[in-house]
Amino acid sequence: MAESIPPALQPPIAVALAKLVKTFPGPKALPGGIYAEPKWDGFRATAFIEPDRVTLWSRQGKELTVLPDLAEALAAQVPPGVVLDGEAVIWNGDRLDFDALQRRMVTSRAALPALVRKLPAAFAAFDVLAVAGQDVRDVPFTGRRQLLEELARDWAAPLNLSPATTDLELAKTWLKDLPATGIEGLVFKGGSQPYDGTRSWLKLKHKNVLDVVCAAVIGSLTQPQAIVAGLPVDGQLRIVGRSTVLSTRTGRELGRQLTPAQPGHPWPEEISETSLNRFSKDKGPVHLTLIEPLVVEVAADVAWSGTSFRHPLTYQRARPELDPADVELPPHIKAR
Repeated sequence: MAESIPPALQPPIAVALAKLVKTFPGPKALPGGIYAEPKWDGFRATAFIEPDRVTLWSRQGKELTVLPDLAEALAAQVPPGVVLDGEAVIWNGDRLDFDALQRRMVTSRAALPALVRKLPAAFAAFDVLAVAGQDVRDVPFTGRRQLLEELARDWAAPLNLSPATTDLELAKTWLKDLPATGIEGLVFKGGSQPYDGTRSWLKLKHKNVLDVVCAAVIGSLTQPQAIVAGLPVDGQLRIVGRSTVLSTRTGRELGRQLTPAQPGHPWPEEISETSLNRFSKDKGPVHLTLIEPLVVEVAADVAWSGTSFRHPLTYQRARPELDPADVELPPHIKAR
C-alpha cells in the first residue's frame, strides 16, 4: 500500500529559514557542528509526493503549478510518502538563470509547455521532512541527511542532491568559486538541529566589489539617502539598482562629491519603485535627484536578473579619480 503524507505535513507548511551573517561562522556556531551547502539562486520549493499526485509549494505557501516538469520527475523517481525541501532552478548553459524561472510565473498556461521544453527546470534537494509516510522533522540534520542521500542514490536529472560538507576549507572554496555559476553563497546547518520551520540556519552571501556609475541619488544633493547605480547595457547607461540606506555621515561625505546634472542626462527624474526593486510591493513613483555621473564602488551579491541587481547594493566609497566612460559591465554578469 502506498504511503501517504503525514497529516501534520499537509501543504502548505512553514519552511526552515536562515539568518544572514557577515562572516564565515566557526565550527561551533550551530549545535552538532557545521554543515555547509550552496545557496541556490532559484525558487524555494517543498515537494509533496503522494500516491496519486505530486505538488510543489513555494516558501509563501503557494502551489507552483509552473513546474510540471519537476512534478513529473518527482513522481517517477521518489516514492510516495516523502516530503522534500529544496530549490527549483533553471540552468542556461553553465549558469543559473533566475529570469527564466520568473518568465514561467507570468506566462500563460498555453505558452508554458514551450518554455518547459526550451529551458527545463531542475530540483536541488537539501532536506527531507517525511519518509515512507513518517514525519522526520525531529530527526537531527545528520540523520535527515542520511535519509536524503539514500533517497537520492538512484536519482537522475532533473533531480539532484544538493552537496553538503563539514570541511570548512572546502566550503570556503565553494564560496569563492561557485558564484561564477550563479550560486549566491552558502547555507549552514547544525548537525544536531531538527527541522523546526524557524530561522535557525545561517547564510553567508558572496559579495562582489565592483565599480558602477552613480548618476542619480534618492534624497538631496547634499544629503543623499541612497545611490542609484548604472552600468552600460547595450551601449546605454541603464539603471541597474539602488543602494541600501546611507548613514547620515556617509551621505554627507558623498554629497561633497556630487554636482547637479547638466542638460542631456540619460535618466528621467521620476521612475517606478519596481524599476529599482522588481519585488517591491510599492508601485508608486520614486523621485531621482540627477547628478553628473560619478564612479562609486559597491558590494553586490551575485543575484542578477538579466537587467538589474535583485538585491540592494552596499555603497563602499566614491571613486572620483575614475572616468565613468571606462566602467564596463562586469564579466560575471550576463545582460539579456
